[in-house]
Amino acid sequence: MRIKRLLRHPATWGVLAVGAVVLGVALYLFQPWRLFTTVEVNEALPTVAVTSEPEATPVVQDGASEPAKAPEEPRILAKGTFVSHEHETAGKARVLELPDGSRVLRIEDLDTSDGPDLRVWLSDQPVKEGRAGWFNLDDGKHLELGELKGNRGNANYAIPAGADLDSLKSVTIWCRRFSVSFGAAALT
Repeated sequence: MRIKRLLRHPATWGVLAVGAVVLGVALYLFQPWRLFTTVEVNEALPTVAVTSEPEATPVVQDGASEPAKAPEEPRILAKGTFVSHEHETAGKARVLELPDGSRVLRIEDLDTSDGPDLRVWLSDQPVKEGRAGWFNLDDGKHLELGELKGNRGNANYAIPAGADLDSLKSVTIWCRRFSVSFGAAALT
């Protein structure tokens, strides 16, 4: 009988309504199901398409033709290994310069948690281990390269031509919703 009377009281319905709204907002913000999801990506190492002139013919000397030129490999400008911050994170990062002069951040063997609103940033702040590194990477200058393509695997992120890589010396997997680093790597 007491439960029936309690359910008929308007304050009970008010408390239940507020509780439902709070639960809905908490689910939206924290997205707890993402702790159990995995997005795997496996992009190939970036290359530049080799263009050939339609009129060109191979040079023939003494009955043998010259072999076709192999495409040039990207040049490594900087590299680093991820350390964990808010979530357990492992993998490697490399800044590559392609033969055409464009630059790419390549993240390899990444393994971190999936999360809401994850971004890939280059930052001018130093990478600090442990809890000290969770929040400092947005203190100075940073450059967002885009949404994290997957929380596992290998992915490429184009670096804008005007980016100053002399000052941007770290990369972070940044949760924009909670302003915290999941993991970061110093680029040396």
